[in-house]
Amino acid sequence: MGRRRAPELYRAPFPLYALQVDPRAGLLIAAGGGGAAKTGIKNAVHFLQLERINGCLSASLLHSHDTETRATMNLALAGDILAAGQDAHCQLLRFQAHQQKGSSKAEKAGSKEQGPRQRKGAAPAEKKSGAETQHEGVELKVENLKEVQTDFSPEPLQKVVRFNHDNTLLVTGGTDGYVRVWKVPTLEKVLEFKAHEAEIEDLALAPDGKLVTVGWDLKAFVWQKNQPVTQLHWQENGPTFSTTPYRYQACRFGQVPDQPAGLRLFTVQIPHKRLRQSPPCYLTAWDGSTFLPLRTKSCGHEVISCLNISESGTFLGLGTVTGSVAIYIAFSLQGVFLCGCCSCYVSDLLL
Repeated sequence: MGRRRAPELYRAPFPLYALQVDPRAGLLIAAGGGGAAKTGIKNAVHFLQLERINGCLSASLLHSHDTETRATMNLALAGDILAAGQDAHCQLLRFQAHQQKGSSKAEKAGSKEQGPRQRKGAAPAEKKSGAETQHEGVELKVENLKEVQTDFSPEPLQKVVRFNHDNTLLVTGGTDGYVRVWKVPTLEKVLEFKAHEAEIEDLALAPDGKLVTVGWDLKAFVWQKNQPVTQLHWQENGPTFSTTPYRYQACRFGQVPDQPAGLRLFTVQIPHKRLRQSPPCYLTAWDGSTFLPLRTKSCGHEVISCLNISESGTFLGLGTVTGSVAIYIAFSLQGVFLCGCCSCYVSDLLL
């Protein structure tokens, strides 16, 4: 696979940690920030309009939602509700975008903010929490719904958040190793259990309610509610290694193309410790019912930071700590695309 330089769609004015796409409204949602340190770097969630202009994809900033002293580190999307992981808390946001019949002269004043392409006539992007930003007949409103603490370790941090498949429940995992399940939108806790002896790195939910968790204790488990179903055993079935310990970095369920009831689990394994001569990372496909490994593929020596899968289940995307992105065919794990897209850590990936 040859390296290709992709055209720049959007450059965030803050460290970028999380991305989501809302296909209903054609929105790209980008979040991050500088955290509580007084560095002058803002903490915000950006809402961008995606559209094609002369055959090229373009992103226009619609609204910048100020998150004050907290940087958003992870996101999950369910309709018009956004779950944002901010330090030890989960913040629920609701956003609404609709067309206006007309625009005032004040709304047609130009904006000087740098970053993504501004629509002509855009109002200033930075607004206080819950405020509106209007662009050329488009109005977007964001409101804070509810907030709850989701991690209780000595240095608490929510690492991951996911909605279940009917968007009635929210599942969180953090540095204390606990999985917590919350009702949406009240954030009433309905389940809590210790899943790992170290921090939870990622989790994935299957349509039948099964939950897969991976953690820094080098283990991966399959759960039905709070009961363990099985443990994934990758190193026992995968390639032969030296004494290098591996841990699971990411996990995702994916549909099997042309099999409506078919399901695959995909995981990424990386060396647990950084070495001068880093061993390869691995991508593994598992049977979604037996949770036995089907095939494993070496995906290079750049350390993998995130994994995503296309809605159809056809393609997998990998992001690395060095900023490159690779696309693989889900069925065969054959690599089809590699892009050296940036010079920084890829913390979230859209596909």
